[in-house]
This record gives sequence, C-alpha cells and structure tokens, in this order.
Amino acid sequence: MARPDQAGDICDLINLSYRGEMGWTRETHIVQGNRTHLDEIVTAMDNPDAYLFVVKQNRCVIACICVEKEKDRAYIGLFSVHPDLQGKGIGKSVLQQAEDYALTKLGRNRCIMFVVSQRPELIAFYERRGYIRTGRVETYPLHLSIGIPRVKGLTIEYLEKQM
Repeated sequence: MARPDQAGDICDLINLSYRGEMGWTRETHIVQGNRTHLDEIVTAMDNPDAYLFVVKQNRCVIACICVEKEKDRAYIGLFSVHPDLQGKGIGKSVLQQAEDYALTKLGRNRCIMFVVSQRPELIAFYERRGYIRTGRVETYPLHLSIGIPRVKGLTIEYLEKQM
C-alpha cells in the first residue's frame, strides 16, 4: 500500500509514463500537460474505498495502480510503469494483482477503467488481458485537469472485465 510520503513520487511516475518522451504509454502526441496532479494522488490516498499500490525497486517507485471499491465493481486507475521498465511484464503482473485484490479482498468480480480512445495499442493491451470495450465513449474530461487535447475530438472510453 502506498504511503503518504510517496505521493509526489507516484505523481511524478504517472506524469513521466504518460506525458514523458519515452515508453509506449506516452500520450504527448495527443495530450499536453500533466496526466495527474498531487491533489489527485492525495485524494486517492485519503479515500477509504481506494487502495493505491506501489512497486519499488532500489527504494524508487517504479509502478503504481489504484483499485477503488465501487457499488458493484472495482475501478482501476492511476496505473503506471516507469518507461525504462515497460515491456518487461511488470504492468501485466501489477494489473493481475490489482484484479486479484478486487476479487479476493473487495469481493468485486468486475473491473472497469477508462482509456483514451485514440490509443489503440493501449486498448489492445487491456483486451489481451480480458477487458472488453463497453461502447461507452465520452468527451475527454477537461474538467479533471489531466491535460489538454492536442487533437480534435479526443475521447475516452470505458473498458470492463468480468472475472
């Protein structure tokens, strides 16, 4: 479980992974600005229904994921792996452990998440792990202060996995 003193490291990791110049998860070609902010991380840590996990290597946070207990499902978010370590199976393992936590500890047999629709390689990653597209697509959420679209018509879509 993440500790409050790791909030800054988690925020930096997520921004580096999605808005940095390296790694296959980067989104700089379609979104500018930070992917998250410290307030979002602290809010997740303070939420009694959210469980923010980190993976450390040599005392550095190299991966993170949040599992939030909702009424009849678990929401997966704030998922990130350091760009230098992507493609080594860490993300697959972290996601699987988060899903296992949702099922065994939270009693939720369904996970949901949202991804940027214009990221087919990211959607494919989740589809290979059993997630399906729900058909629910929404305009990119500017009100969340998670970046400004560089392309017109940027959307997010919801993915779901039944376990």
